[in-house]
Amino acid sequence: MSLETTKQQDAQYLMHTYARFPAALVRGENATAWDEDGKAYIDFTSGIGVNALGYADPAWAAAVAKQAGTLQHISNLYLSPVTIETAALLCKVSGMQRVFFANSGAEANEGAIKLARKYGTDHYGERHCKIVTLKNSFHGRTVTTLAATGQDAFHHHFTPFTEGFSYAEPAMESVKAAVDEDTCAVFIELIQGEGGVHPLDPAFIKALRDFCTERDVLLLVDEVQTGIGRTGSFFCYEQYGIKPDVVSAAKALGGGLPIGAVLANEKCADVLGPGDHGSTFGGNPVACAGAQVIIRRVSDPAFLQEVREKGAFLRAALEKMPQIESVRGLGLMLGAKPAVSTPGELAQKCCEAGLLVLTAKDVLRFLPPLTITKEELQKGLAILAHVLQDA
Repeated sequence: MSLETTKQQDAQYLMHTYARFPAALVRGENATAWDEDGKAYIDFTSGIGVNALGYADPAWAAAVAKQAGTLQHISNLYLSPVTIETAALLCKVSGMQRVFFANSGAEANEGAIKLARKYGTDHYGERHCKIVTLKNSFHGRTVTTLAATGQDAFHHHFTPFTEGFSYAEPAMESVKAAVDEDTCAVFIELIQGEGGVHPLDPAFIKALRDFCTERDVLLLVDEVQTGIGRTGSFFCYEQYGIKPDVVSAAKALGGGLPIGAVLANEKCADVLGPGDHGSTFGGNPVACAGAQVIIRRVSDPAFLQEVREKGAFLRAALEKMPQIESVRGLGLMLGAKPAVSTPGELAQKCCEAGLLVLTAKDVLRFLPPLTITKEELQKGLAILAHVLQDA
């Protein structure tokens, strides 16, 4: 099938919710994908941070196939050993106490919000349900997670949004001004990914953790994009030297299948009871079988050390390019601000040249598979350098 035919069918049968790049991908191996015509692309996106082990990882694919041929789904009314084992692995590597499984990052964030509000109302009354998030944040595309998102650009068309959210700058003075007697939680990303790959200041995060502890305000950390090895530690909060009350995860956790998770510490472990929350596909055995491969591989200290080394290599190479003004981020979650053209135009040119990249605000955003090889990194960087020079 030709690219033009594929584009026509896409326009005919799918809602026009995405501005797609001109590439119809049909297969992949690690950090390289091929389109219908056999053209190769180096992938610096991993499906927006999902394909932690790249395309078609043999161990992941085998685990998924085995589970799919054994028991693909059961209701959460029954016990699922594979789901329980996955939760136990997550608790072990994170130091958290309990897990609720969902299907996406937005669902995980919804679950974190519900947990926080129930904690607040259980302990301090029905009015104790407000949540402070940060300006420039992004927490999802459901009506509630859009309300939690601290960017005006997302607050159009779908009103009325869920009430009870306010927005603060990533500074203690602003957070203190936003928190009142009815605030149950502060909800943050440690690196604002969709907001332009902005890491938050470690001193602010430590002060925020202390402030929340003193006020018995829950600290929720959205690790949908930063979690599962992306920044060089299993969860990014480890590098900030804190422990959240609740952390959300998704994307890389499934390695390519839909999954989300809400992890709670000891204080929040028993907030949600039977009937308080649920998800038909949450904890799906096939998704969890794949997630176990991801967790075991990514939590290996040697694997995480390689992620840090690859991140340092990629950052150093980007910083040497004269057309790049600055680079920010951690590990293999980097944003590079170009001095030539716009990120959108450059991403389009990169795709045409055989390199897949993302954008976020004023930066080119790089989220390659954690297993990307040095050869693949060098190939992608060579394409990027050529595109930048032409621009």
